[in-house]
Amino acid sequence: MNSRYILGIDTSNYKTSIAVVDNDYNIVCDLRNFLEVRKGERGLRQSEALFQHVQNLPELMERIPVDLDGKLDAVAWSNRPRPVENSYMPVFNAGISTGRSIAAVNGVLGIGFSHQEGHIEAVKHDTGFESDEPFLACHFSGGTTEIVIVKPRDRDVVLNTGVFYKIFLVGGTRDIAYGQLIDRAGVAFGYRFPAGEILDKIACSCDHATNILTPIKCRHAYFNISGIDTQIKRCIEDEGYGNEKESFIKEIFLRIGESIKESIYQAANMTEINKVVMSGGVMSSRFIREYISNSPKLKDVNVYFGDNNMSQDNAVGLAVLGGRYVWD
Repeated sequence: MNSRYILGIDTSNYKTSIAVVDNDYNIVCDLRNFLEVRKGERGLRQSEALFQHVQNLPELMERIPVDLDGKLDAVAWSNRPRPVENSYMPVFNAGISTGRSIAAVNGVLGIGFSHQEGHIEAVKHDTGFESDEPFLACHFSGGTTEIVIVKPRDRDVVLNTGVFYKIFLVGGTRDIAYGQLIDRAGVAFGYRFPAGEILDKIACSCDHATNILTPIKCRHAYFNISGIDTQIKRCIEDEGYGNEKESFIKEIFLRIGESIKESIYQAANMTEINKVVMSGGVMSSRFIREYISNSPKLKDVNVYFGDNNMSQDNAVGLAVLGGRYVWD
């Protein structure tokens, strides 16, 4: 049988991403470009990000290593941050426009899913996790910090609503996101945005953590992050960590890991669901992944981590979702 393909497109606040999967769900290509942020800045305005996506998409399309002519069955793109009413972000219009155009020219199905659904599906695909029953998913990224119950929807409902998963919020932040906390700290230290990767390396290489910050308290799987964000900012401004900058960075990651562990534990107990898919850019942190994996408190919870690359922004999950709709 000749291979058939699905093209996925994701245009987030961090990256321009495209991916192609074949009808055996092999990843044919996974291409990404970071959006460029000036040093000292903590992100991009939506108009700036949208412009960069428009510049990046043609270049990435030209790098697709297979001829899709006559072999493309669908195009799937991210159309909003989360699969809920009134979830909107202008930056996704770049992928929507490109995806709709390619689908129309090729006479194939075009369908949009949320960025969050793409994150979850990328990790599921990478780990081989499948479940007919509801499962928990953590989406911890630069703009989202949520723990949700995930339930697949019927095929007809998917096409009519553009929502593959029915998602119920059960925990997470009540203010800013984990990714914001990390990036704000990194930029304050003088690193370029996004700063998660460099801070993670420092945290992993350091022998010990300081004991300066107040732990993040979790109640019924919810928590507030802005308090520790303020503490970190003041410590950096006053150099309150003394000559232990690396140890202070390690403590930041330790406090995040502690709150993730506790919130997962509480969510699993409340919902009586013991399968958790970990998605989002924050979950590419080696320090946090190892901390969660080695936690005795979560010994009765099955935690699924994808490859680090599948935790970050990507279009693989969207391509897989398109394939599951067309082929399954």
